[in-house]
Amino acid sequence: MQFNLHSFSFYTTMFTSQGVNDYMNIIDKSVLKKIYELGKVSQRHLADVCGYSLGKINQSIQFLQNNEYIDSNWNLTDKSQVLIESYKPKKAIILAAGLGMRMVPINTEVPKALLKVKGQTLIERLICQLHEVGVYDICIVVGFMKEEFEFLIDDYHVSLVCNMEYARKNNMYSLDLVNSNLENTYIVPCDIWCEENPFSACELYSWYMIKNEETLNTSVRLNKKFELVKTKMNEVGDTMIGISYISFMDAPLIRKRISSMSCQREYEHAFWEDALYGKDKMIVSPYVFNKAYEVNTYEQLRDLDEDTEILNSQLMQIISDTLHCELSDIQSIYPLKKGMTNRSFSFEVNPKRYIMRVPGEGTDKLINRRHEYDVYQVIKDEHICDPVIYMNPDNGYKITEYIEDAHACDPTYFGDVCDCMKKLRAFHNKKLKVNHTFEVFEELEKYESYWQGAPSIYRDYKETKKHIYELKEFVDGQPKEWGLSHIDSVPDNFLFSKDELYLIDWEYAGMQDQHIDIAMFAIYSMYDRNDVETLIDLYFDNDCDDMVRIKIYAYIAICGLLWSNWCEYKRNLGVEFGEYSLKQYRYAKEYYRIVKEMLEERGMCLCTK
Repeated sequence: MQFNLHSFSFYTTMFTSQGVNDYMNIIDKSVLKKIYELGKVSQRHLADVCGYSLGKINQSIQFLQNNEYIDSNWNLTDKSQVLIESYKPKKAIILAAGLGMRMVPINTEVPKALLKVKGQTLIERLICQLHEVGVYDICIVVGFMKEEFEFLIDDYHVSLVCNMEYARKNNMYSLDLVNSNLENTYIVPCDIWCEENPFSACELYSWYMIKNEETLNTSVRLNKKFELVKTKMNEVGDTMIGISYISFMDAPLIRKRISSMSCQREYEHAFWEDALYGKDKMIVSPYVFNKAYEVNTYEQLRDLDEDTEILNSQLMQIISDTLHCELSDIQSIYPLKKGMTNRSFSFEVNPKRYIMRVPGEGTDKLINRRHEYDVYQVIKDEHICDPVIYMNPDNGYKITEYIEDAHACDPTYFGDVCDCMKKLRAFHNKKLKVNHTFEVFEELEKYESYWQGAPSIYRDYKETKKHIYELKEFVDGQPKEWGLSHIDSVPDNFLFSKDELYLIDWEYAGMQDQHIDIAMFAIYSMYDRNDVETLIDLYFDNDCDDMVRIKIYAYIAICGLLWSNWCEYKRNLGVEFGEYSLKQYRYAKEYYRIVKEMLEERGMCLCTK
């Protein structure tokens, strides 16, 4: 895409009601703004508050007087008033849709926009600061815990726009939902606390806010020309605050860019700031403001207000009680990669590292935590899983020791896979028992019931489901290796350390034909048929009976539909799994066909009742 950078140049053309074209640079505009706010002050004071040399301030004063923006006593002229009115802030967009994953553990209890700092929620402080400068037309884009924001409509007369894709797309998409509002508008992230009001009744150009605080976690740095240029890899830059002002002059191009980029797959996870870049720099001016603080982690919140009540969250108290430590001893809190069922985070306590698991959206319908607890009681002395420090059978909260220098199984490296199959076989051979069963078809129907009567997203679902029940008749008639099965025996749950191979995450475990675990590993790895054959041979040490092999193929089809139904349920909660969900449905169809063909070759057929 080609961009017209003329309107964003250092010098911009200003049109007054008298039709005069005056070329004002950013320094001139900044000085005029400060005169509007402060009145006549010393030039040295202007230099201090604007951040420019005394010489440049003198030049700007001369320009403003010569071009009749101010008189000899620094009073603003009618010409200035027209200019100021045309650029006057009218609207604000607050972006508050995200999950706030870095805000663990307290993001499970309250959205980060509603965290209190010094007695006031972040978003309410921002709203009040906007009101102070006369901005009342405020739109808030919500998503995660959207219902928690409803009170703002009555208390502050804001409007709410819901981003239903909040779990899958970043704030570029959020901003596109309210793109039409973008004109003389503040764009404000919800997780910023400003010690002083960053907004003004007078804005004379578009800007993006930064802080003179060096960091590697940034995309821009302020250069000597007072431009925001892109940083290079591993280059230190300035802290990006995220607050921005978009004037009517620049809004059309930026709206166009946001609209175009939000439709492109490559920008699904992009921040809206990507729309501000032209070549190697931002197309808007910098605004340096050092009184803004990002509240994006538990520890950042603690640094700002160690007395806020939310710091004493339920999860933090569990950690404190379990490890017999003070809340202040809990350090280095980091979210882990979001799992398909749970949200987890790691932390340190004097100085050992741990992981806490927090059940994800809709988990209470998917997992029987009492059953899981019972499984852990059976396996705890078998040296199979990672060491469990704490587990609550009612809500599923779990604390385990962090395994240093560990890595999950790489399903493309069959050296790893071979070790995993040996581990799985050794576990199966123990023939451990619990008092509950993982009933595959009951679970399949349960997940479907959670769709609440909505049809499947797959047009041939009914036919596919009928075929899967034909496979049920077949596997029910086959010999079983009955015992405790992991059920979720996927590569990610095989964890290699220096001295041990662990099989972790036993949420779905129960009594079942243990050969189902082989099928589960295969479909999560998204193996083709050749890889499946190799997997089976590794588990059985090249000695697998043909009918057992066909039975495992049938399990691949059955479990494919099981997890496809599970994905459809999670999809309705706003959680998407991309290719994985489609692949599971394909396993259901393709391996039904494979089983049917293999049986026909042996003169057998599936029941077609």
